[in-house]
Formats: sequence, C-alpha cells, structure tokens
Amino acid sequence: MSLPPALAEIVDDFAAAGDSDRVTMLLEFAGELPDLPEDLRTEAMEPVPECQSPVFLSVDADDPGSVRLFFSAPREAPTTRGFASILHQGLDGASAAEILAVPGDFYHDLGLAAAVSPLRLRGMAGMLGRIKSQVRAQTGAGPAGTGSATPPAGSPTSD
Repeated sequence: MSLPPALAEIVDDFAAAGDSDRVTMLLEFAGELPDLPEDLRTEAMEPVPECQSPVFLSVDADDPGSVRLFFSAPREAPTTRGFASILHQGLDGASAAEILAVPGDFYHDLGLAAAVSPLRLRGMAGMLGRIKSQVRAQTGAGPAGTGSATPPAGSPTSD
C-alpha cells in the first residue's frame, strides 16, 4: 500500500492499538481538527454528502508538491470529525502524486470496522474520493474531473 509517511504512521498507530483504544484515538483526532482559516468559508467549500453529518472540504493544489487540505465538520459529530482530522494530518502537505496513490480503501487498515458503522466508514471514503477528484481537477493529473464527482453508491471508490 502506498501511503504518504504521515498517513502511514497514523495507520500503523491504529493497527497497533486495541479496539477500545482505536475509538479513543479517533475521538482524540476529532479534537485536533484545525479551524478553517479566516479567509475560507464553508459556503465556498465542497460538501461531502456521503457523510452522515454536514462535512465540507477544500483542496488547494496550486503547488502540486504540497497540497493543502481544509475541512469543516461539526464538533457534535466526533466520528466524522475524527475521520476528517486523520485525512488532514495524514495528507495535508503531501504531494498531489502521493495523495492520488492512496488506495481508496486504506481506512480499512485503521481497524475501526468493529467500532464504527459501514455507513460512517463510507463517509471517510467519500472524503478521500472528493479530495482526489479535486487534486485531479486542479493539477490535470489522471482522468479528467470536475472536483465534484461522487463515488458510486456502496463503493469506497475505485482509486
């Protein structure tokens, strides 16, 4: 599996933990999601309808060598917020090529399937799919996309 170093470390940490510790770790990540910069508003961000809670993301791939990611997720949705924080900490600053190489189902390796519903895990797949779509659209890498493509229902993504 090809993961940027920061995301690989997060996956390794989750894999080494027991089920109850994984849930605790996810909640800790939820508390670490940074606030949006003042110049970025939710209205200008892409919604992620695959998530059960209102989540928005923005990708800045002006520098394909260091892609910036921004997320807005409500504090009262700690699971979704935790997923957004994992993606932020694991992918923010990674290159476009590194992000596009992340398997669409990498989140299975976090070992959260026993503690988190498949519907919630699909939300994380939706976030990653939309990040990749925006990276492709902004850098011209891979298949053409508009940045708003939706993964097929019931599918984590084919990336």
